[in-house]
Amino acid sequence: MAEKKKVIGVLGGIAAGKSTVARHFERLGCAVIEADEIAHQILDEPESKREIVRLFGTGIVNAEGRVDRKSLAGIVFSDAAALARLNTVIHPRVWAEVERRIAVYQRDSKIAAIVLDVPLLAEADRLDLCDVLVFVEAEQTRRWQRAKKSGKFDENELKKREKFQISLDKKKKLAHYILRNNSDESDLAGQVAQLFSTITGSR
Repeated sequence: MAEKKKVIGVLGGIAAGKSTVARHFERLGCAVIEADEIAHQILDEPESKREIVRLFGTGIVNAEGRVDRKSLAGIVFSDAAALARLNTVIHPRVWAEVERRIAVYQRDSKIAAIVLDVPLLAEADRLDLCDVLVFVEAEQTRRWQRAKKSGKFDENELKKREKFQISLDKKKKLAHYILRNNSDESDLAGQVAQLFSTITGSR
């Protein structure tokens, strides 16, 4: 029987560089499971859309007939109860797909390890899926700059979203390893490569 592959959970603040870390692990032969990509697919499923329209009204659907993610985010990240209602629709489906993909990758001999790029891994209380937790540390001003540069949200939106998350100090204490993303990407890539060797036992 093949040895079980390590499942690596990536923790960190918004715009700390979690997806960048996941991408570097992928280049080293890991499979990456992106929760945001799964969630976007689920939002486009007819059953999910019906439930979201029932919860938040037809105004949440754009001209193309799809759930407007920006409008939905504007509602749920201003109202904890609204976010909880959305999560009852999205989270069970997301986690079912995450677990399905983990099982598939465990059977793939070409995969060195499995990386979970899941923004709310700790908040959803699914750390049980992981063998190793990695915290991506980045200075607050750098995170704000990256968030603004990405065009996804500004400093105020970042602060608003982080109110719904476990504190960075707590996440850092949960981690087995820390990667520091305060320099350039080549420095981060080097840290990931070293950590990959440590976790997988490869040289």
